[in-house]
Amino acid sequence: MSQKPFQIAGRKIGTGHAPFVIAEMSGNHNHSLDRALAIVDAAAASGAHGLKIQTYTADTMTLPLATGEFFVSDPANLWTGRTLYDLYREAHTPWEWHEAIFERCRSHGIVGFSTPFDATAVDFLEGLGVPCYKISSFENTDLPLVRKVAATGKPLIISTGMATAAELDETMQAAREAGAEHIVLLKCTSTYPATPDNTHVRTIPHMRDLFGCEVGLSDHTMGVGAAVAGVALGATVIEKHFTLARADGGVDSTFSLEPQEFRVLVDETERAWRSLGSVQYGPTADELKSLRYRRSLYVVEDMAAGEHFTESNVRAIRPGLGLAPKYLGVVLQHKARTALEKGRAVSWDILA
Repeated sequence: MSQKPFQIAGRKIGTGHAPFVIAEMSGNHNHSLDRALAIVDAAAASGAHGLKIQTYTADTMTLPLATGEFFVSDPANLWTGRTLYDLYREAHTPWEWHEAIFERCRSHGIVGFSTPFDATAVDFLEGLGVPCYKISSFENTDLPLVRKVAATGKPLIISTGMATAAELDETMQAAREAGAEHIVLLKCTSTYPATPDNTHVRTIPHMRDLFGCEVGLSDHTMGVGAAVAGVALGATVIEKHFTLARADGGVDSTFSLEPQEFRVLVDETERAWRSLGSVQYGPTADELKSLRYRRSLYVVEDMAAGEHFTESNVRAIRPGLGLAPKYLGVVLQHKARTALEKGRAVSWDILA
């Protein structure tokens, strides 16, 4: 199954168009609506095409418990020493902020949307008229949520972190059966940050062929290299966490890009897309003028009429206005038809 080209709020999505680059605010607003709006402003100024937030509360995510599996104790985890409840309470974007954030996005001409984490969030976002939805990696096996979002009929972007091919097949089937026509799967590694070594962007074209949909990259690595590689392999959507300054802190600041870095991301992913072009051999229109600077055969010493051509008086040099170097062996079998001056391009009519 292949997917027809589609749009998200007027922005075309597909291999024939520059990648759709999304700035993920997440919890980097640090409990300040003013900062959240400043993030929108900075993302737009940095070239973002979309800005995504997350719609949940601590109570819709987990339980207010501080023991066992509700406490993060893995020392390798970025959020170790925190309870899940406190973490989500800190990171959530207050629902009363959503309308102002989306309105600020519209004022800049960028696409504002969100990741809902339960059915109540979907209903709330529908009331705000969001143009598309995102399903996070940790919810990509929550089929009731996938069906709820898909039933809106709006474009659906799904991160694929941790999901097996079989799980993604179930997710895609559930989404399509519930009404989703336009789906983007984002290759994603659910570690924070992720390393280039465990990003595996070669999965992108395989995923496109396997599931017959648009494919992109939700990138948690530092820098822009993985995203550029993803676009080279066919990614049409790029998502990256965004903050005003990592030094300001925040739950996701460590692996977020700052404005000047995000501008590089937008510029370099578009350059990568433009460089793909099509299968091309032979000179392009712009290269035609460069052909004259190829090597070609020239007389490099004055020659008398009837003198034999030799490797001493004929050489392959620049520019390229004479016979091609491949004809040197043929030329050496002939004599000069007339006297020739040093610097004469070799042509068939001077051979005797």
